[in-house]
Order: sequence, then C-alpha cells, then structure tokens
Amino acid sequence: MARVLVTGASDGLGRALALALAAQGHELVLHGRHPERLAEVAQATGAVALQADLADQAATRRLAAEVADRYDTLDVLVNNAAVGFGAPGAPRELTGDGIELRLAVNYLAPYLLSRLLLPMLRKPARARIVNVASIGQADIDLDDLMMAHGYDGIRAYRRAKLAMICDTFDLAAQLAGTGVTVNCLHPATLMPTTLVKVAQFAPVSTLEQGLRATLRLVVDPALDGVTGAYFDGEREERVRAQAYDPAFRAALAARAAALTDS
Repeated sequence: MARVLVTGASDGLGRALALALAAQGHELVLHGRHPERLAEVAQATGAVALQADLADQAATRRLAAEVADRYDTLDVLVNNAAVGFGAPGAPRELTGDGIELRLAVNYLAPYLLSRLLLPMLRKPARARIVNVASIGQADIDLDDLMMAHGYDGIRAYRRAKLAMICDTFDLAAQLAGTGVTVNCLHPATLMPTTLVKVAQFAPVSTLEQGLRATLRLVVDPALDGVTGAYFDGEREERVRAQAYDPAFRAALAARAAALTDS
C-alpha cells in the first residue's frame, strides 16, 4: 500500500485515478478546487480531502504545509491538476500573483508543489512523481513567457505542458540515485472531461485509456527506477527539441524559481 497525493482529483482523470487507487487499497490524499465535488470523491475513496486553488501560490504552499503537518512520508505525488484550453476565443487571464493562468497552474504549481514535498518523498526507499503532461506541446518564448502578445488559450496550454516536461527532465536528473523517480505522460487524447467539453472539442480517447496509462506510472513495479521519461500512453516517446536543450531548460528553470520565490 502506498500513500498517494493526487491533485485535481475532484473530476475527470484525477477522480478516476483516485477511485482506481482506492480499489487497490492505497492510502489517498486528494486535492481539488471545488469543495463539493472533492468531498464526494473523498467519501467514495476514504481519502483525506484538501482543497486549494493552485493558481494561488500562497494556497499551493498552504497545501504542501498541510500535507507535511499530517504525514511524515509520501510515496507518490501525481501532479494532475490543470487548466485546459478554455472556451474558444476566451481572453488571457492573470492570477492574483500576476502570472498567466495556464502557466501558473499547469507548470509553476507542480514545479513548486514537487519541491515543497521533496523532503517527504525522500524518506521512503522508493517514491515517484508523476506529471500529467500532454502530447500537445508548443515552443516556449522566454521573452514573452506570460503571452502578453498574441495570446491563444490552446497555445498557452501547450507551452505550459512543454514547460512541465522540461521540469520533469530537470528534476529527474537532480534526484538521480535518491530513489525518487520523476516521469511524465500524455495519458490519452481529448478524453471526455470537463476541460475538453469547455473547449468544445469532440472526445477522441476514453477516460479508461488515460486511466490505464496513468495508473501504470503510479503503481507498476516494472517502472521502479525508470526516471526522466515521457510516455505517450504506455509508450516511451520523444518530445519537442526545446526539452532536450540544457541551456534552454536552465533558463526556464531560473524563471520558474524567480516566479515562485523558490
């Protein structure tokens, strides 16, 4: 039995993952932004429910502190919470911290949460960080990280997901040999979730396909020791070239550290 923290567990893939992990007997800590939906899935899984808006860095820090107050160790962190493409033509949004919304939730929140929880993840002999990324990626312009010019919700989402992949590779390298592995995946394409419905896209994959791929990264013993990998479903694949450029990744990481005061 593992202790698993899943962010974005009140709906969609996160909810399905929570139900599947509970059925396997794992101890769950579930994060969500919507109190009622979070309470429902927590009751169904016997999990501890922790509500937070990950667009707010102070709330992200409080979430990490609450987890640390409750537990000494953590076996798996699943960074699943995300803001999708948005409705067609929706305008650019900034968080209360002054950060473009998709960058804040899809990249900076998992960047910060992973680092805040690292002391807990280092305590077991083995632990995993699983980042739910996307096959939809777009090159990142470090000179316009907030997309103040030519904003598009789909491109903002894709840029943030590539940034998450870059951080996966960085953190995996930093934690090599510690017993903590860090991997990311594109679970499935356009599953029937709220994010896809809001964007007015027709579903392509089933939720079950995405669940199977994600559950594998969380619990499959065959992946013990596998780190710094990106999976498209259950296949290890390559991503955009920026993610393999050490100088670019270092520059991006420096921006993330500055934006999160970490």
